[in-house]
Amino acid sequence: MQGLMQETPLSLPMMFRRAERLFGDKTVVTAGRKPADGPAPTECITYATWADRTRRLGGVLDALEISEDGRVATFAWNSARHLELYFAAPCTGRVLHTLNIRLFADQLSYIVNHAEDEVIFVDRTLMGLLWPLVQTFKTVRHIVVMDDTGGAAAPPLPDDGRIADYEALLAAAAPVEFDVADENRAAAMCYTSGTTGNPKGVVYSHRSSVLHSMGVMLAGGIGVNERDVVLPVVPMFHANSWGLAHAAVFAGAGLVFPGPDMTPPAIADLMERRRVTLAAGVPTIWMGVLPLLQGRDLSALTRIVCGGSAVPKSLSEGYRAMIGMPILHAWGMTETSPLASVCGQRSTFDGLSEEELIDLRSTQGLPSACVDLRIVEPGLTDDLAWDGEASGEIQVRGPWIAREYYDDPRSKESFTSDGWLRTGDVGTVTPEGYIRLVDRTKDLIKSGGEWISSVALENEIMAHPAVAEAAVIGIPNERWSERPLACVVLRPDASLTSEELLDWLRPKVARWWVPDGCVFIDEVPKTSVGKFSKKTLRDRFADYQLPVSTEGS
Repeated sequence: MQGLMQETPLSLPMMFRRAERLFGDKTVVTAGRKPADGPAPTECITYATWADRTRRLGGVLDALEISEDGRVATFAWNSARHLELYFAAPCTGRVLHTLNIRLFADQLSYIVNHAEDEVIFVDRTLMGLLWPLVQTFKTVRHIVVMDDTGGAAAPPLPDDGRIADYEALLAAAAPVEFDVADENRAAAMCYTSGTTGNPKGVVYSHRSSVLHSMGVMLAGGIGVNERDVVLPVVPMFHANSWGLAHAAVFAGAGLVFPGPDMTPPAIADLMERRRVTLAAGVPTIWMGVLPLLQGRDLSALTRIVCGGSAVPKSLSEGYRAMIGMPILHAWGMTETSPLASVCGQRSTFDGLSEEELIDLRSTQGLPSACVDLRIVEPGLTDDLAWDGEASGEIQVRGPWIAREYYDDPRSKESFTSDGWLRTGDVGTVTPEGYIRLVDRTKDLIKSGGEWISSVALENEIMAHPAVAEAAVIGIPNERWSERPLACVVLRPDASLTSEELLDWLRPKVARWWVPDGCVFIDEVPKTSVGKFSKKTLRDRFADYQLPVSTEGS
């Protein structure tokens, strides 16, 4: 017997029309560059204006003769114009392709050509990065320039017939109707930011995008709702801004975009001035913002979402001490749209002591609704126990989880024969379902046949009051195969010796986990999405000679 429900497609036009009809008075704010003195200027439009512009942008894509499922690339900051592209491209059947503005030139050329982008919408201030590569792009026919930051500060544009002005095109275009009948049609694509090999393409469907937005809106997710004012500090090229831009529009929440100024002072100022209720970004952002919050009125704030890499206990508790609110930890990846888990507190833990809650908040939380999760021995498919002790590779499946990469033979390596995504993260799961990441499979340190978690060591090191950042890597060792090396950034004006730091660690971890050495560096190198680049550190210290160790397992 079949159900008798209507088969209305789950598509972005449905989300768009809801916002257009119900929430036309809500606002989308975009911040410009901060002047030498005074606050950054902001541009504010209503959802009604944004919806009209988005429909006209659909007409622009028609006028540019972008093919029926053509790839529409963006090379831009977080802004209202970028949000217009987020909906205009997929709502006309095209595919939005957000380009990472921090990628190396050869990776950017590879991505544009691999995706077969037909047009690139670029912020004028970023033309200096994009234009030198234009001759390497094989399928790009148009470069449309947006100006979100004031033309006076931007360099002049090249004299080239392929270049068009965003606002001029929009003014000449007529609004179009949006309709996507096939919910499995591609809506957007985003490439991973891996540090080895070419990036891999993940293609999101309309169906997956709608369901993921609902997951972000759930109370057990991030809980985006109509009363929120959402500040996505996470870039819009990073896994669709973690789904926050889609979910905010769907829910009718206000949006505040930081534009080109992603510095901690600018973020802290926006949080206060715009009465932000929900802000989201990677740990490195929140490390910089924390000391700037003293004395600010953040009474509207209800959630600070952090993801991209493990959140140190010291960072989360630093926010609790400063503003009375710990960080809300979330976990996922490009391939998971990206929300895969959120660290909410189950009602069964309401009686826990504060010390126990600190430990709970440092986990990656519970699997999101609709996400199945298992931990397995690498190469196997048998589930390991959810006992908080057994560790293995985390594998996931669900309606917003990728099943393969776009036109890439590496899919076979990353997906199991029974249809699960191999995340590459190693972790444990408690009996209550809380995930704790131990490490990335490639970042685990194997010493004397036993595994050492670099993440656990980093969390303990960053709890030291003199330490700003720390990354732990494995260094070749003749006796033990590998031994840990701590790469440490000190806080300004702080003083600490290697031996003092190791003495701090000794009572906190197993004896054989204690690094054999510590190097002090100016900055931990970051990937294009703000994660620690341990590959860069491993290359830098490949020939570093650790002291002879007797502490191996």
